[in-house]
Amino acid sequence: MIDFSPLERKINYRFSDRTLLETAFTHSSYAKKHGGKDNERMEYLGDAVLELIVSEKQYLSGEKAEGEMTQERQRLVNANALVSVAEELELKTFLRFEGSEKNVGKKTVSDLFETLVAALYLDGGMQAAKNVVLPYLERLKTRSVRNYKKDLQELAQKQGAPLPVYTSSKSGKDHAPVFETTVRALQKTACGVGESKKAAEQNAAKNLLAQLCAEN
Repeated sequence: MIDFSPLERKINYRFSDRTLLETAFTHSSYAKKHGGKDNERMEYLGDAVLELIVSEKQYLSGEKAEGEMTQERQRLVNANALVSVAEELELKTFLRFEGSEKNVGKKTVSDLFETLVAALYLDGGMQAAKNVVLPYLERLKTRSVRNYKKDLQELAQKQGAPLPVYTSSKSGKDHAPVFETTVRALQKTACGVGESKKAAEQNAAKNLLAQLCAEN
């Protein structure tokens, strides 16, 4: 039995039904070998609850247009932002899984915050979930990722240059792929590496922007 009391102290909430936490932190690999429920259904629910909490906060906090709120929400709940919160809460230390640590990738870690939100919602209702999520909302805002590809494209357009061209290659095993991308723009070239093609392209654009900034 996992001792969840350190987590409960961090989030300042004590669960009435701790089996919800057990399910929230049970990876499918563990459930397949040992039986019981995995956390995939809770991740689905937690994603919806988190989105509703963020959406309500946005609606009540100002007069932003729908499109602007949608873009902001996408930045707030992207995988990188959720991973940073999950790491702050050390959620991975409670995860039950089988196999190598390599099987626990970024998506698995980011999903843990959503499964925690689902457990809070099922145990204490929406208010319990809000009490934990809202204090982290400002952290999510500061950790939302800058869109380097968009910035590089706008810079090229501003200077009347052709749009950036990305070329990617994939290596590594299927469960742990590595993507390497080269971007060419404004007569310069830079490379980036990531766990997905999208991440590699963002890193390549980031590196090229840094290169251009250093030269100016």
